[in-house]
Amino acid sequence: MSHIKSRKRAPRLLSGSAAFSPSVTTVLTGLALCCPVAALAQSATPASSNSVVTLPSVTVTGTQDTYKSESLDSPKFSQPLVDTTQTVTIINKKLIQDQQATTLTEALRNVPGVGAFYAGENGNTSTGDSVYMRGFDTSNSIFVDGIRDTSSVHRDMFNIDQVEVIKGPSGSDYGRSAPSGSINLVSKQPKLKDSFDASLGLGSDKYKRGTIDWNKKLGETMAFRLNAFGMGTDVAGRDKVDNQRWGIAPSFAFGLGTPTRVFLDIYHVEQKNTPDGGVSTIGLPGYSAPSNAFSYFASAPRVDTNNFYGTKADHDNSTTDMETLRFEHDLSENTTIRNTTRWARTSQDYLLSSFMASASYLTVGDPNDLSTWSMRRMANSKDIVNEILTNQTNITTKFQTGSLKHDLSMGLELTREKQTNYGLTNPDSPAYSTVSIYYPDSNVNYGKPTRNGANSYGKTDTVAIYAFDTVELNDRWQVNGGLRLDHYRTEYTSATACGGTGRNAVACNGAPTGTPVTTIDGATKSGNLVDWKLGVLYRLTPNGNIYADYAVSQQPPGGSNFTLAEDGNSANRVDFEPQKAKTFEIGTKWEVLDRKLLLTAALFRTDVSNDVQQADDGTYQQTAEKRVQGIELGMAGQITPNWSVSAGYTLQDAKVSAGPSITNDGSNNLSYTPRSAFSLWSTYKLPHGFTLGGGARYVGGLTRGTDGAAGTPDGTESYWVFDAMAGYRVNKNLNLQLNVYNLFDKDYVASINKSGYRYFPGAPRSFILTANFSY
Repeated sequence: MSHIKSRKRAPRLLSGSAAFSPSVTTVLTGLALCCPVAALAQSATPASSNSVVTLPSVTVTGTQDTYKSESLDSPKFSQPLVDTTQTVTIINKKLIQDQQATTLTEALRNVPGVGAFYAGENGNTSTGDSVYMRGFDTSNSIFVDGIRDTSSVHRDMFNIDQVEVIKGPSGSDYGRSAPSGSINLVSKQPKLKDSFDASLGLGSDKYKRGTIDWNKKLGETMAFRLNAFGMGTDVAGRDKVDNQRWGIAPSFAFGLGTPTRVFLDIYHVEQKNTPDGGVSTIGLPGYSAPSNAFSYFASAPRVDTNNFYGTKADHDNSTTDMETLRFEHDLSENTTIRNTTRWARTSQDYLLSSFMASASYLTVGDPNDLSTWSMRRMANSKDIVNEILTNQTNITTKFQTGSLKHDLSMGLELTREKQTNYGLTNPDSPAYSTVSIYYPDSNVNYGKPTRNGANSYGKTDTVAIYAFDTVELNDRWQVNGGLRLDHYRTEYTSATACGGTGRNAVACNGAPTGTPVTTIDGATKSGNLVDWKLGVLYRLTPNGNIYADYAVSQQPPGGSNFTLAEDGNSANRVDFEPQKAKTFEIGTKWEVLDRKLLLTAALFRTDVSNDVQQADDGTYQQTAEKRVQGIELGMAGQITPNWSVSAGYTLQDAKVSAGPSITNDGSNNLSYTPRSAFSLWSTYKLPHGFTLGGGARYVGGLTRGTDGAAGTPDGTESYWVFDAMAGYRVNKNLNLQLNVYNLFDKDYVASINKSGYRYFPGAPRSFILTANFSY
């Protein structure tokens, strides 16, 4: 009987370009209606009543109908999730579908203490999946199928099987990474089973979305899978802000069920969004006034949370292409070699009209007439291309030395990452320079920014070797360890356009404003990183254990954004050493209720050294140390056959243990890190095809960063948000699902920027009605 050796999915790839149009949903609707009919017609062909048909043997894989996942996807993690000696949260496709989560940021709401809490610095706004976790920005530690994804866009979930959130240093797993951990998105892959799934959704705020997931078996060992989507929606509670995107991801698999398998993935997504610059914090708790001259601002009413301060020209357009080729070959029953090659490219063209509300940027005609209050509006533009080319080879094998059982994974990775950031000149416009605080007008024409030649180029080449081994000492004891050696070299060149005001302004000396006059050539940083981890596990019972784990990871200067500086006052100076994180964790994991429910608990401590911070005198120094410690609790799976649950809680004490304060309230807390956070999602299947579900999220108050701003809130207040879901299975092919978000219409601050002048309000109550088709 043929068997499938690997649980790995086929690689995915994307190329090509097409423009979004309203016809995408129409096309998806047509596919949803026609393709299953054709498949059913083919399967309905009768066989002769006298003939004997011998069907090939197949492995049947049922549809995942639980929130409990059994394992991580990467071959570097060879043990089941219950025996993985680290805090891991897996958000699988069942949970994603029940919540109708469409982006990575939405899916991460299931992980307590993880979210987009930071809204940007000065007039800039964070874009894409700007994720904070355990006190640190983790946006540069996002991976797709174990390969780094450096784009700053919102990642859609249409082609994702599960999201793996690994807390604690991940340097031994993926190389340079944030001290808080990593996030890995696992792509859908072809399988030897015909299936067709589609969804059509409509909701408040002009929400519309269509998806298809079609898998076709081609012969005994080949399969094809197509995932596609189209989506358009306004942003709940925000005027003028909208998201339009579409994508397609075909994938092919050859040799399934045989010792040699080949996977080819293609992935293409386009987004055309209107970005959001946020809302003024005037009137929020903690707001006083930017200066004595504007003391009456302290009693000013809160601005309308729907206010949009941008212009008609604002846009956030991006295109992502990804192409992946993977070979797998079973050298023996216990040994498999894999080789993966990927090329990926994301381009982003971005213009955001943000605002500054410090005293120097305010204008007031009549203190008693709010219509005369205005602030400065400014353009923030970005024209950037991120590209990666990598080849990764991995060997996994099981063997025995005496009484010791080994599960070994080792490999070699060759990677080149490049970033081109095109310098832009924003056109001058008197009508653009100011905007009303309480009655903003977005009907303003503004020219397109033009490239001025003041570009920057960054490139990082990495050669890495690694090895992981899990050793079964006996039925009770297990020891695991991992070691990774990275040799990296980062190169950075840039040209600066003269002109402008404020920090880092460059004098033109007679040259036209915008002329590239300052060029930095040959800023390089290279070195070796040694990251490792060691874990010990003791099984108290066949379904429960305790464990301890220690891990070290590093991140060199320029590792997250390619930016380097040979000298001067910069956080990315080449003479700085890599930031180092050390994490110790002790925990326990239990599979209960006939192994249908996984319970986890862990105590952890992460110490970060060689951290670069700006001192009180404005200089950057590498003397800061930070510590994050706390407790993590988790639960995922089935309480009863009809009752599913996913829940988590974290209590974390995040402090600056040495160095200057980084929060505006002067404390030693880490910014954008809630002390406590909780998430819960649960569903229950009722008779006659009905399902009811709901969830709750709690985020504790957090402090913001400091940059000298006066009169603005020091942080945000804690909040609870509740969601609800109701489903009805019409028949075996059709399921209707209603999701209501922010059920009680809670008004809260979702994120705040570094100066405290801007914030993003949490989305008000909204709903989505989805029809899910399955054949």
